Amino acid sequence: MPRFAQLVMGPAGSGKSTYCSTMVQHMEAMNRSVQVVNLDPAAEHFDYPVMADIRELIQVDDVMEDDSLRFGPNGGLVFCMEYFANNFDWLEESLGHVEDDYILLDCPGQIELYTHLPVMKQLVEQLQQWEFRVCGVFLVDSQFMVESFKFISGVMAALSAMVSLEIPQVNIMTKMDLLSPKAKKEIEKYLDPDMYSMMEDNSDTIKSPKFKKLTKAICGLIDDYSMVRFLPFDRTDEEGINIVLQHIDFSIQYGEDLEFKEPKEVDEEPANLNYDELFQGKDTISEG
Repeated sequence: MPRFAQLVMGPAGSGKSTYCSTMVQHMEAMNRSVQVVNLDPAAEHFDYPVMADIRELIQVDDVMEDDSLRFGPNGGLVFCMEYFANNFDWLEESLGHVEDDYILLDCPGQIELYTHLPVMKQLVEQLQQWEFRVCGVFLVDSQFMVESFKFISGVMAALSAMVSLEIPQVNIMTKMDLLSPKAKKEIEKYLDPDMYSMMEDNSDTIKSPKFKKLTKAICGLIDDYSMVRFLPFDRTDEEGINIVLQHIDFSIQYGEDLEFKEPKEVDEEPANLNYDELFQGKDTISEG
């Protein structure tokens, strides 16, 4: 029997721990077994139990206080993760081996771990050797994404992780419940974006011809290959949470023995803004 894992990634402050907490509550309400592993050696606190905590192996504070290393916060975190990569046996022992495991891996927020360092790729390969089917879950704060060029920056970060890790990836805009009604309406166009239109709308703000050409090339690449799409995540909306979970489960074939089918959107329209309609008939799962 395969085992399943969500690799929960995203910039610092994007809501990774809140996502894990919300998803645990949602899955437990569905009588589904789920465990969380904290892989952030700089984490301070979280409001859910963990089956394993990397701080039992190594902590950023201890590394920074070591006079022989003299690392700052970022260097200390990279050192911790490289130490972790050399001690995967600790994680294997912590996970044990139970068939049909479903694990949420709460990862650090430093973007260099997903761009030019091999640690997370090594982790994915190790999990796959342990018979885990792994889905990347890349979170971006919706409050950060309400401007076109900030959105493009977020898209590139998500794309970088997808290309680096080479696993199915679901991209999520978090903290939708914190947006004003006006901002929620504005952000609709970023959930399933038309990159060419977005480029045209903001072409006057780019003064340099070189940067305009570069931005157009980036937008074209993303749009032509349908590389990045986002799902909204509102922790107060159980139906929306379930749609996110269905897309992730589908990407790793969770429950395929139960004839699991590709998620379909419901026809009912909730009283508030109906995000579900934005995804009808669209594939929000990106393959690396």
